Amino acid sequence: MNLHLTKNPSIGWIGTGVMGRSMFGHLLDKGYKGFVFTRTKEKALALIEKGAVWCDSSGAVARQADVVFSMVGFPADVRDVYLTPEGLIESARPGAVLVDMTTTSPSLAEEIYNKARNRDVFTLDAPVSGGDIGARTASLSIMAGGDKPVFDAVEPLFSILGKKIVYQGKAGSEWGPCAIFPG
Repeated sequence: MNLHLTKNPSIGWIGTGVMGRSMFGHLLDKGYKGFVFTRTKEKALALIEKGAVWCDSSGAVARQADVVFSMVGFPADVRDVYLTPEGLIESARPGAVLVDMTTTSPSLAEEIYNKARNRDVFTLDAPVSGGDIGARTASLSIMAGGDKPVFDAVEPLFSILGKKIVYQGKAGSEWGPCAIFPG
């Protein structure tokens, strides 16, 4: 598998709730080309006004973007976004990077990682701490798990979203003791 992200990758975003809308907005403000999907299109209107392109499904986002972030509500939502036949893993182009920023579980992060690898797609699980204020002020703490070269490639994007970015190790490893507030 080869990771080939350009210096200005196209960004996809799934989930524009309280945190996701602000987070994706920061990336758009930095000039990244963006594609967006959320269950309620009205929640994405401010992002569309900033230049994001609306897509009719998460799979449609994955077919367009080099890096796709998700920030959805619950583990069941993550499963639907990533693991269904029209989800991110099945729809992403080979070499794309999928980054789940939802708080889920180590086993789901590992399952997504393994299924994505079988399709030549890269993943990071990167839950955040800091809430809606941290999302609005781009001061989140981001704890990422996955392959180190993938983390290194995505870290410049993380640095737009947060102030403390920590690589924790393999997929699912950010869930260890004291992971939420590392060292």
